[in-house]
Formats: sequence, C-alpha cells, structure tokens
Amino acid sequence: MTTPDAPARVVASPAALALIERLAARHGPLMFHQSGGCCDGSAPMCYPLGEFLVGDSDVRLGEIGGCPFYMSAAQFDYWKHTQLLIDVVPGRGGMFSLEGPEGLRFLTRSRVFSDAELAALEAAGSPIRGQ
Repeated sequence: MTTPDAPARVVASPAALALIERLAARHGPLMFHQSGGCCDGSAPMCYPLGEFLVGDSDVRLGEIGGCPFYMSAAQFDYWKHTQLLIDVVPGRGGMFSLEGPEGLRFLTRSRVFSDAELAALEAAGSPIRGQ
C-alpha cells in the first residue's frame, strides 16, 4: 500500500502569488512570518529576506511563491491541523509588511486537514524549526 504525499501546510492564491511576484521585483528575495497578534493583528507579514530574525521558537511551514513562510512554534501548535491559504484582499496591510503601500493586504484563510492528510503529514515529520 502506498502512502499519499503530504499536503502543503501553506499555499497561496493566484492573487497572492501575483502580489509576491511584484513585491519581489521591487524588493528582491522575500520571506513571510505569520504574525500572532499585537500591533499588526494576526496576519501574514511579508519582509525582505533576512529582515525578520527567525529563531528556534519559529517553524518553517513551507514556501509560497518561492518565499519561506514561518510561524511561531506555539502558534503552530494551535494551527497544525489546518492548511493555511494566503490570499490578498483590498485594504491596508500590517504597518511592517511590504504590501502596505499597494492598497492590498495579505490575509490568512484556513481549512482543516482530512484524517488522511493528517496521517500523511505525521508520516512526513514535523516542520523545520528555526532557519
């Protein structure tokens, strides 16, 4: 019996991928970190690669548009049963995120993994901590 490939923990909508491409053309390589609250709420934050310090308390969920996507390990414990879908909507983004001047903001949507997807993810192992 074969085991299905594990699904991506984070994916991006076509609109998000288009915005990532525009931002990368302007700012160079990018990275994302899912904010857990505070001054920017709970939003995916886009930074020039390396401008946000990732540490051992963060996990790398995957990539969107070729950009690494991180979240704190504590927050991941709450969201590990869901796939994150990064989308774009009109509005003002987080004050530290690169999309702010575009009149758009990244938004995290989610869906619960099926039992089969969760089993495949468990077999694949945990996300990578830190860089």
